[in-house]
Amino acid sequence: MSTAKRIDLHTHSIFSDGELLPSELLRRASALGHAAVAITDHADASNMELVIGQLRRLLQAQPTDFSAALLIGIELTHVAPASIDPLARRAKELGAEVVVVHGETIVEPVAPGTNLAAAQSPAVDVLAHPGLISAEVAHALAERDALCEITARKGHCLTNGHVASVCSAAGTRMVVNTDAHAPSDLATLAFARAVAEGAGLGPDLVDQATITNPRRLVERILAARP
Repeated sequence: MSTAKRIDLHTHSIFSDGELLPSELLRRASALGHAAVAITDHADASNMELVIGQLRRLLQAQPTDFSAALLIGIELTHVAPASIDPLARRAKELGAEVVVVHGETIVEPVAPGTNLAAAQSPAVDVLAHPGLISAEVAHALAERDALCEITARKGHCLTNGHVASVCSAAGTRMVVNTDAHAPSDLATLAFARAVAEGAGLGPDLVDQATITNPRRLVERILAARP
């Protein structure tokens, strides 16, 4: 896998509140130079099997259609903290390769304790838009080598500077994601780097958040496939 290609670990398709079919999303991402895209539609216990199953069928039927690799994912959204770990584990059993948790963004009424529950679950790969993340949560993510999101999403991005500061101090690995719902939300590598710089990250951490950290996860996922 190229070391200088865009990887986005948080996007949405028509299987939740996105505008595009997975194939459309992957084609557009491929045209922008992406190496891999995780489609992580909103999920809870009611639709998790459907969302993951649809993406598994796509991967099986169209494995070489796009230059951007499809990663099968979900985003556990507005799930009570006590349900995050069992649902994340169940998602992995069903075939999810990337489990994202909808963090405590300041623009939505996410239940308190969501960030910590996600950070402590061994089945959660990415804590998305965590809002006013605490040092405790950042350290818990760092201990598991899980990723914390710096987001390009409107509203959610208002706390990027705080997230970057707390995670940098804790040694938490970060990743720049778009949380894309529409075609215009997808970002080039250059724009993702600008988002990281705007959050206050220095050159080394910008490289890590946009290239090194997501690439490590993707390489691990692809190596584990049959």
